[in-house]
Amino acid sequence: MEEVLALYEKPYDPDQPLVCFDEKSKQLIKDTRKVLSTAKGKARRKDHEYKRNGTRNLFLAVEPKGGYRRVTVTERRTGRDFAKEVEKIASLKRYQKAKRLHIVLDNLNTHGAHSLTEAFGEEKTALLMEKIRFHHTPVHASWLNMAEIELAVLTSQCVKGRIPTEAKLKERVRHWQTARNRKKAMIAWRFTRAKARETFKYKPAILN
Repeated sequence: MEEVLALYEKPYDPDQPLVCFDEKSKQLIKDTRKVLSTAKGKARRKDHEYKRNGTRNLFLAVEPKGGYRRVTVTERRTGRDFAKEVEKIASLKRYQKAKRLHIVLDNLNTHGAHSLTEAFGEEKTALLMEKIRFHHTPVHASWLNMAEIELAVLTSQCVKGRIPTEAKLKERVRHWQTARNRKKAMIAWRFTRAKARETFKYKPAILN
């Protein structure tokens, strides 16, 4: 916990950017009957029946202090899908000159260098891991990952409700991502190491 919180307390550094990473699934749901638009004195009406149209995974990476996020829609969320997304993040233009890319993750079984090795082999993984450092939240404490906050915003502002197709989901996500990045929307994290020590009632020998 302290390792993650120490990262959060550091000022923004483009040479060592901090990225929080998480994922969620979204069920695609198609209306079986035409939705009736609003009219004078009548609300928009939608039939309760629907057709399940499969599910898609959303990978989200967010720089809390950089005001940047990236969302990718995939069919699955296997270790190989995770590895490909991490590789894409590391190769983004904004991180090309970074000396170290810190990525905060929860403890999902695919979240680790082993997924990169399975996807790319040991040699390529070794090269990627020269730049990347994974930081895992404690077990049962994924709430320490700021990506969960951004996913909640994504859900409420963009992907809540029925979305019928992958194409429509990608379109919505793209517009949301562009708008948030233009605003350089950031996350104000206030749970510090000092507050954690007070909350969990322990006193280390030195407060770094």
